[in-house]
Amino acid sequence: MPEDSIEHIDFEDLRQRAISQPLVSHIFTADPSAHVFDGKIYIYPSHDIDTGIPFDDLGSHFAMEDYHVLYMDTPDSPAVDMGVALHIKDVPWATSQMWAPDAAQKGDEFYLYFPAKRADGIFQIGVAVSNSPAGPFIAEPRAIKGSYTIDPAVFKDDDGKYYMYFGGLWGGQLQSYRNNIYDANHQEPPAHEPALCPKMALLSEDMTAFEETVKEILILDEDGKPLLAGDNDRRFFEASWLHKYQGKYYFSYSTGVICAITESLFSKSESTPLSSKQYTKCISYFAESATARHEATVSALVLSILPLPSWLSGAITGVRPLSSRLISGLAFTCFTSATNP
Repeated sequence: MPEDSIEHIDFEDLRQRAISQPLVSHIFTADPSAHVFDGKIYIYPSHDIDTGIPFDDLGSHFAMEDYHVLYMDTPDSPAVDMGVALHIKDVPWATSQMWAPDAAQKGDEFYLYFPAKRADGIFQIGVAVSNSPAGPFIAEPRAIKGSYTIDPAVFKDDDGKYYMYFGGLWGGQLQSYRNNIYDANHQEPPAHEPALCPKMALLSEDMTAFEETVKEILILDEDGKPLLAGDNDRRFFEASWLHKYQGKYYFSYSTGVICAITESLFSKSESTPLSSKQYTKCISYFAESATARHEATVSALVLSILPLPSWLSGAITGVRPLSSRLISGLAFTCFTSATNP
């Protein structure tokens, strides 16, 4: 499908009428996660560039090749671009498409997690390390063994364990995997079959590997059945995120069609955090298209201009783009909850 023309859009008029102004306008940014490190807000977006690659449904034209880190002293202060934190030429295993990243801190070190394509065109997830949240980051020589697809999000639980959540359809290649094995012949399931699920894994003590085999997060409907592939308003598409509030875990994601908020209940039959079942119930919708929406929560800060439900008190949605080539703003996507990660 061709990319829609933006020639008719009056961007100055949009800027004047916008409910909030973009945090960054000197570069194209998309997919940011947000964290508080050392008392400052750090934002980790992808950096979109104009390569002239034709538009397609696999996102081939999103040919990002580096990451910039932004920081803010307070929610009201300007966002400062700290420059290039990692470039693809410094990642030995990667060749193209550095898409949505995330970051985490353990001890005195900071870890940047990012997807990129190998020389064979297959996405994997890598990690780079720095002693500063702004970088520069030094990439590990190999991608994380057992990782695949896109959109890593890392969550630290109260017991000090770290978990990665990831996955993305279409250009993210999730549809090509069954039981963690890639086959280019695989496609999305038919509409009447269960939808493909987001993935998760426990991270190792050194934060650079998976401690156990990748598991899936099963998202259920109101009848306790897996969401179907044809349930486009609720099934997982991309952009995993997890945050915790009052003992519950809220898993958020983009459906690829709309931005929605969902609630869930933890299945008590599950005894391990690596196989939590999410019961999904949509309670609100925020946008007509969610393919560019990602999520982030930052404890004890209030950035969102949208009304917050009680289970988001003390946490905020981070900055997410309406379009990587248009304007950055604030948005909610899908939320589910559980009582363990």
